[in-house]
Amino acid sequence: MKRLEGIAFGLFAVLAILVAGGFKQTPYNNFVLLADAFRHGRTFIDWPGAYIDALRYHGRYYVIEAPFPAVLLLPALAIWGTATNQTALAALLGGVATFAAYEIARMLDVPRRTSAFLVAFLLLGTDLFWCAMLGDVWFMAHVAAAAMTLLAIREVLGKRRGALVALYAAAAVESRFTMVLVVPVYAAMLWWGTRADASLARERSPRAHLRNLIAYATTLVPFVALWIGYNEARWGVPYDIGYTAWYHQDSAGEPTGSPFRLSYIPYELNSFFVRLPDFKPTYPYVVPTLNGFALTWSSPALVLALFARGSMRLRIAMWTAVALCFVPNVVYYVNGYAQFGMRHALDFEPFLFVLVALACREGVGRIGIALCGYSMLVGAWGCWYWRTFVRT
Repeated sequence: MKRLEGIAFGLFAVLAILVAGGFKQTPYNNFVLLADAFRHGRTFIDWPGAYIDALRYHGRYYVIEAPFPAVLLLPALAIWGTATNQTALAALLGGVATFAAYEIARMLDVPRRTSAFLVAFLLLGTDLFWCAMLGDVWFMAHVAAAAMTLLAIREVLGKRRGALVALYAAAAVESRFTMVLVVPVYAAMLWWGTRADASLARERSPRAHLRNLIAYATTLVPFVALWIGYNEARWGVPYDIGYTAWYHQDSAGEPTGSPFRLSYIPYELNSFFVRLPDFKPTYPYVVPTLNGFALTWSSPALVLALFARGSMRLRIAMWTAVALCFVPNVVYYVNGYAQFGMRHALDFEPFLFVLVALACREGVGRIGIALCGYSMLVGAWGCWYWRTFVRT
């Protein structure tokens, strides 16, 4: 029954995202171009023009974003070719994220109605819905990473099959490179066990835990090998130089050095926690700046994570994952640039969602309802604004 409920919520989310986006496809379909390149046995794309962000390297153009969404698009390209609708995949992944989030909440003994309310907050009260609605290359990466991360959490809280956790973790990494930092967190969770699977953990011997951990580690090995091969095919080295090379040619970057610098911390902290939308004397009066605005004003319900109760090990794991994902974002040279709210927060919001769920197992409460309701209204406003004034 719980599974059917989760599927129903996921399907509803897909439909809502598609309707809100007007069933349009994004012009920034870098992943379609990359999938087409894969289909023809190469890693460089047929570059249609400057509107597509791609790194020029040795006379060819390369998509620097992680390639997992392009891999998912390969079956569709076999049918529709480069006319494939990338945004439709973003909507489907938004539905997968919704399904996984609902199941996580129910596994943590959150009541049915509260689970539905919290999942609605995650979908609309963060940038998840907005990113899926538009489906641009940068936004698709966030949706794919969030969906795979939530599936990984769902698995590690449930049956804890190491190989499957590794598959989801690798897919998340190959959607947003930031997610590589939480790969050890999943390993720790597989070894420790959690409240959600406490009975299962008691039934298993330390040897069984070890076998699961070995399955997790060995399943990751071929993904590491593929990643090294992909870098060799693009750059001629086993590591990724794409983002650094892009930083060196980006007007917002620097001609030398790393895109990760301590000097960017004040700018990022202001973006995440202080920056306001613009206020104007004419309609529509409140304008979400194209450079984003703080979580404080867009998703204040995330503060409920501070009141998480229950399994200490699970809370430690989730807060560790939040911190590991936050650190690279707070030292990065841009905060997400053209965006609504703070899209980079989607790297760590799946883990905050677990903590919010742990805080709400006995209900959301009036303050929680107000915070979640406000966050969802802001999210809906952002979707409306972008569809009305930015991406008509």
